[in-house]
Amino acid sequence: MANEFKPPVTVALTGASGAQYGLRLIECLVAAEHEVWVMISKAAHLVIETETEESLPARPERLVEALSGMSGAQPGQIRCFAREDWMAPVASGSGAPASMVICPCSTGTLSAVAAGASNNLIERAADVALKERRQLILVPRETPFSAIHLEHMLSLTRMGAVILPAAPGFYHQPSSIDDLIDFIVARILNQLGIEHRLVPRWGET
Repeated sequence: MANEFKPPVTVALTGASGAQYGLRLIECLVAAEHEVWVMISKAAHLVIETETEESLPARPERLVEALSGMSGAQPGQIRCFAREDWMAPVASGSGAPASMVICPCSTGTLSAVAAGASNNLIERAADVALKERRQLILVPRETPFSAIHLEHMLSLTRMGAVILPAAPGFYHQPSSIDDLIDFIVARILNQLGIEHRLVPRWGET
């Protein structure tokens, strides 16, 4: 009998610093038994090699194997799509999942999504999420923000997207980098309505 997973969530990693956030998010979605559809930009592959000990393959089928090994995913739980796979379900409102997260989101991707550029599959998938009024969460990791960045964020917020900057808090008294990563991933999971125990909610012991 085939595995039955919870509804898919699209996760895209682009070329901003903070690849750890996106990889941890995939791991948590897998643990929550969701199907996860993944896209990784060319720049994100470079960032992953720079910021982590991982070097992920570009070919979708090999990327599925690598991410499944890292996250403990079951067969068929992770699907990966190439940069210009225009036949992928995320490219159409009739096939895309209800939720998409770009984590981390580069300011270049932010700009392209705000303008509806759709020059690659990640941008097209985000455009689909906006036009279909579906959930789109962008996790920018940049500092300081220019007026251009802020204007794009405001535009996207008005379109219905959620801007969730990778700016972890400290009131939970983090003791490691992993704690800081989990703080942001917890906020993303909250937006997605997915239960977790990464960080206590405010008021919890």
